Amino acid sequence: MRRAWAGTATAALLVLPGPAVLPALAGTAAAEPAPGWTATPAARRSYVYFEGAAGSVLEDTLSVANRGTEPLTVRLSGQGAPLAFAARTVTVPPRTRADVPFAVTVTAGTAPGEHRGTVRAEAGGREVRVPVHLRVGGPSLAALTVEKVRLDGSGTLHYTLVNRGNTVLAPRLSIRAEGVLGPVLDRPSRALPLTLRPGERTTRTEPWADPPALDSVTVHLRATAPGAAAATARAERVFLPPGPAVAGVGLLIAATAAASLAARRRRTGADMAGDERGQARAGAER
Repeated sequence: MRRAWAGTATAALLVLPGPAVLPALAGTAAAEPAPGWTATPAARRSYVYFEGAAGSVLEDTLSVANRGTEPLTVRLSGQGAPLAFAARTVTVPPRTRADVPFAVTVTAGTAPGEHRGTVRAEAGGREVRVPVHLRVGGPSLAALTVEKVRLDGSGTLHYTLVNRGNTVLAPRLSIRAEGVLGPVLDRPSRALPLTLRPGERTTRTEPWADPPALDSVTVHLRATAPGAAAATARAERVFLPPGPAVAGVGLLIAATAAASLAARRRRTGADMAGDERGQARAGAER
């Protein structure tokens, strides 16, 4: 980032008051105070708060107070957010405070919503972390997909959840499996132990302790999250006992499954046609 103060600017140095006043300055440090130095936002909050639109540059100041009797060299860095400092390393004389400007660039592609980061200050084997809270304005979009669904021979279901929107999602999942003769598995919707940030994906597995030994199974997944449309996907698998003698049985199961599916489609088509004829008769009577 290029700012007016970046690279060549030096931190502002202020002489600290006497020892009796020092505890008041250290009382709002972002980490537990220690005899030596503290690091806090200039406004004496316990965290940094930014709010702005995508494409903006937001600024604040970190105050590093050296309460000791020797010069203190502090190294500054950012984590989880694109932070830039007026100086990455600052040497603070004894009983002096250095105010170091820093900024965060909210790129044009940054999703609206809440974002988190950390300012880190390190010196003398000690580290202070100051949380950074960034709120980016704009319309929010919750979108979830379930992809790459696969059912292996042990009955374990593999799938990938993807956050396609710009909000943090807490997904739920339900699973239903149908065999040739009807349902063989029904797991109602439950919360998954995870959250998905915008653009994040996770690959997961769902074990099936007692899958059929001989059946043609279609598994249906339904993933939901607050504010997002339900995402559905399915996978198919023919389960056969080991051994070559069951090869013909497998073909029979596959043929039965295909015939069952065709019969369901025919029934659905017949029902739709019956509804259309009924509507036509009702219209003629009117």
